[in-house]
Amino acid sequence: MEKKLKHLELIQGVVNRLSTNSFLLKGWSVVLVSALFALSAPTANVGFIFLAYFPAFIFWGLDGYFLWQEQMFRDLYDKVRQQEETDLSMDAKGASSKTLLGGIVSPTIIAFHGVLVFAIVVVMVIIRN
Repeated sequence: MEKKLKHLELIQGVVNRLSTNSFLLKGWSVVLVSALFALSAPTANVGFIFLAYFPAFIFWGLDGYFLWQEQMFRDLYDKVRQQEETDLSMDAKGASSKTLLGGIVSPTIIAFHGVLVFAIVVVMVIIRN
């Protein structure tokens, strides 16, 4: 039983780190896009706005990756929780049927990063007019 509890603690630690990474990534995404907006403001340079798409989509993909990993480790946690004996395996892929695409198009990920991309589009339209 002690071995099982330690295994669950290890898995929970990974889930916590992944969710922290996702949170920090969202913050960096907003900061970088905002900085590029600020750089484009004085000269109304659309090039900086186009450049804002790069971090927006890269961070969208990374955030989806972190969510996918987190979901797999949650499934592993649930699997280990139900087992009598554990081998201390941290192979989350064998415990889950989640996909990377599922993480990227998750409603919560789309809501955050979709709004960010929409904001870039709005700023582009405003600067062009």
